Amino acid sequence: MWVFGYGSLIWNPGFPVARQCVARLDGWHRSFCMRSIHYRGTVEDPGLVLALDAQPGASCLGLAFEVAAGAEDRTLAELRERELISSAYLEHTVQVDCAFGPLDCLTYVIDPGHAQYCGGLDLETQAGIIARACGERGPNRDYLWNTAAHLADLGIADPDLEWLAARVRTLST
Repeated sequence: MWVFGYGSLIWNPGFPVARQCVARLDGWHRSFCMRSIHYRGTVEDPGLVLALDAQPGASCLGLAFEVAAGAEDRTLAELRERELISSAYLEHTVQVDCAFGPLDCLTYVIDPGHAQYCGGLDLETQAGIIARACGERGPNRDYLWNTAAHLADLGIADPDLEWLAARVRTLST
């Protein structure tokens, strides 16, 4: 069983990993297009979390994780509990390309018809929301900074996240 991570799964997979590789998923882009009303915000003051948003011609670099043998059922149950908390994500199997060749991976993509979908927000608006929001798993800014730092450590460039990380640092001081 393989899982594609593009946001917090990169730095907090939460399941035993046998091996991993940098992987590219075509037709989707990483975007702060989901209002977070649980983990990084509240119903009254939503934060933003990353989701895969469909976009022809786009691609997203992330990590493909092979789940350790014997942990597949538990991993699937825990991922569903974590990722499908509000039904804004849809569970999909996608094909990614990585050093191990093409892989079929489980991943979670945004439902653009869901009330939490907010695609198209400009970066300055995103930065303002991320700088102030906080949910049950802590400040929204920590989620951004962890993701941006781990992408940089992996050598994965994401200019929007890099800009947001710098802007939110300015707004948070």
